[in-house]
Amino acid sequence: MVKAGTAEEVAVEMPAAHVSERRPLEVSGWPVLGLCLLLAAAGVAVLVTQGEQGSGGVIGAGVALLVVAVLLLTGLMAIAPGQARVVQLLGRYLGTVRADGLRWVIPFTQRRAVSTRIRNHETDVAKVNDADGNPIEMAAVVVWQVEDTAKAVFEVDDFVEFVAIQTETAVRHIAGNYAYDSHDDGQLSLRDNADEITGKLSAEIAARVSSAGVRVIESRITRLSYAPEIAQAMLRRQQAGAIVAARRQIVEGAVGMVEAALHRLDAADVVDLDDERKATMVSNLLVVLCGDKDVQPVVNTGSLYQ
Repeated sequence: MVKAGTAEEVAVEMPAAHVSERRPLEVSGWPVLGLCLLLAAAGVAVLVTQGEQGSGGVIGAGVALLVVAVLLLTGLMAIAPGQARVVQLLGRYLGTVRADGLRWVIPFTQRRAVSTRIRNHETDVAKVNDADGNPIEMAAVVVWQVEDTAKAVFEVDDFVEFVAIQTETAVRHIAGNYAYDSHDDGQLSLRDNADEITGKLSAEIAARVSSAGVRVIESRITRLSYAPEIAQAMLRRQQAGAIVAARRQIVEGAVGMVEAALHRLDAADVVDLDDERKATMVSNLLVVLCGDKDVQPVVNTGSLYQ
C-alpha cells in the first residue's frame, strides 16, 4: 500500500500499481505500407505471369507473398493527436504508442484507444454538513489528464467513472473538514480561504486518482452556499456580523476624531474646558459621529450649569 496526501490531511491509502506505461516495439507505418504494396504487387504479378504454366511452387510463392502483405497490413494503425494506443498480445501488455500518424506494431495484437487530451469534470451539487454541522451545498470542477495509460486501463475498470467518484468523495471530505465561515482569525473557512481550500482539494483528488494514472491539473469550487433550510438564518447572522464590524469601525474613527478635536482646542487655547465640559463635548460629538440619522442641533442660550 502507498500513502499519498498532504501533511495537513489524513493520508489516502491507495493500492500500489502493478503495471506502468512503457513503449512497445513500433515503427513508422509508411515504410511498412510501401513494403506491403510491393509484396502484394509482386504476389499478384507472380500469380498472373506464372499461373498459366501451372507450376505449384511458383503459385505457392505468389500466395505466400500476398499472405505476408496482408499480415503486415494488420499491424498498421492510424493514431490521431491527443490519443494513445495500448497494445496487448494474448492478454499481455506490450506497451503504449503515443506517436501520432501511421504506426506499425506486431500483428495479431489488440490495440485500445485511450484519449490523452485534457478533460474536465464538474461534480453534482453535494449537500453535506460543514465542520460546524451546518448543511451546505458545494460543487467543484476538476481539470485532469491521463498521464499513465497502462494504469488507466489495467488498474481500474473505468478510469473516467473512477475520477468522477473520487472527485465527489474528495469534495465531501473537504467540505466536512472546514467551516463555511471562520470564527477565529487563524481558522481556515470555505468562504474566506478559497485558494487554500482548492489547493487542499487538488492535493486530495490527486492522491485518490494517482493509482489510475491520472494527473490533476487544477480544481476549483464552482458553488458554495448554505442549504435552503438555513440560508435565511445564516444571512441574518452574516448581516448582523457586518453591522457590528461596521459599528466598531465607526466608533474607532469617532473616538480618534474627538481626541484630535480636543487636542487642537487645547493647543490653540480657543476655549478653557474643564472636565465636565469636555465630557459634554465628547458625548455630543460621539452622538453626531456615530448616529445613523441626522442630528437636530439644540441651541443653548444659557450656560452649561443653568
